[in-house]
Amino acid sequence: MSLEAQNPVQFDDLYRDLILDHYRRPRHKEPLADATVAAEGLNPSCGDEIRVELRVEDGKVAGIAFGGLGCSISQASASMMTEEAEQRTVADVDTLSQQVQEMLTHEGFDVDAVEIGDLEALSGVAKFPVRIKCALLAWKVLDIALAEARGEQATSDSDIPVRIASTN
Repeated sequence: MSLEAQNPVQFDDLYRDLILDHYRRPRHKEPLADATVAAEGLNPSCGDEIRVELRVEDGKVAGIAFGGLGCSISQASASMMTEEAEQRTVADVDTLSQQVQEMLTHEGFDVDAVEIGDLEALSGVAKFPVRIKCALLAWKVLDIALAEARGEQATSDSDIPVRIASTN
């Protein structure tokens, strides 16, 4: 019997319509021709791969795109991330990333206390510990790309391998 069959939580919580829509019709999943920074990450536990490309202008995410392969959760999370991050300030995107990561990793996170828009749909992933890294991958890669865009030493605080990549 599969883990999913043994788990009484409804899978509607995990695979909400919005998540499936982003997986089936990802937004911003193409190379960003004029990217100023790029980062890549890999979830070794399941093989998900994400590349995030950014164009940062005047402290704002003027362009964002992603590429890669992986499960529906990793790809939908990346698509949703690009939609929410575009045209926000770098500081706002940093805050958004922190909030989403806390939502996914901290039990008792009050999703109603923050403004994360449609990203709330990812909250159901927290009920499935083996899928949390899938949802986190794009956000960890984004953090590294933003640090690089700010000229900071980009370091990863997780067991998800992330690195700065060429923008070519």
